Amino acid sequence: MSWLTRVRASLSALGKRETPDNLWIKCPNCGEMLFTSDYAANLSVCPRCQHHGRISAEARLAQLLDPGYTLLPPPQVRADPLKFRDSKRYTDRLKAARAGRNPQADALTHATGTIERRRLVLGVQDFGFMGGSMGMAVGAAFVAGASRALAERCGYVIVTAAGGARMQEGILSLMQMPRTTVAVRRLHAAGLPYIVVLTDPTTGGVTASYAMLGDVQIAEPGALIGFAGQRVIESTIREKLPEGFQRAEYLHAHGMIDMVVPRSELRATLAGLLDYLAPAEAA
Repeated sequence: MSWLTRVRASLSALGKRETPDNLWIKCPNCGEMLFTSDYAANLSVCPRCQHHGRISAEARLAQLLDPGYTLLPPPQVRADPLKFRDSKRYTDRLKAARAGRNPQADALTHATGTIERRRLVLGVQDFGFMGGSMGMAVGAAFVAGASRALAERCGYVIVTAAGGARMQEGILSLMQMPRTTVAVRRLHAAGLPYIVVLTDPTTGGVTASYAMLGDVQIAEPGALIGFAGQRVIESTIREKLPEGFQRAEYLHAHGMIDMVVPRSELRATLAGLLDYLAPAEAA
């Protein structure tokens, strides 16, 4: 037996070293392998290409709000108003989404708190919950968040991330578009700040309603923002669209949004805007 064989035999006798499955994460943009802990410490932004990864509502709330914030109770709506079924029952899809890695009642979560001591109501959509889709629960939560901001005379900030309306609720989902628009008009009439942070992706009926009605429209770098998909638009108008035409930077250059803000600067930016836009009696 050679010395190399003996060494290999002794090493195998020690047993296989256990390595956590979640030690590494691969950047979906550049493919760089990153330590999960380093990636989380960098707010889920790739240090190599600056790709802003999608994060849960829980992580977003913790990143933006001062410690000690309070979660608002989710509104109660009918779970399956149309008794919808495709390859699975809608109720089963909801159960699976609520039993996920970041369990929550639905795609939109609200909290009251402060950002650098500026009071606000913060709503966060989670793309991980059925693609952040907008159904009755999201519409009811949005109206409740706006109503809470009206009651407390403070700003309302919404962080969007959605694939659009929730098809399992049909016309009831589409009805949330005018419903949320009315809630925004109430905030405007009261002179309260309404700020929208567009994250990747924000599309469909969400874009066509409350996501584009802010006093200030902010987007994270590289966020996909639009109504219909690029292939659908190209097939409809029969023209080739510009590269990146639905990305945050392109929309900013063409006046559709007000600013593109890296995640590391978002908290300070929101604090400054709330300070500037807050009504005099609340300042």
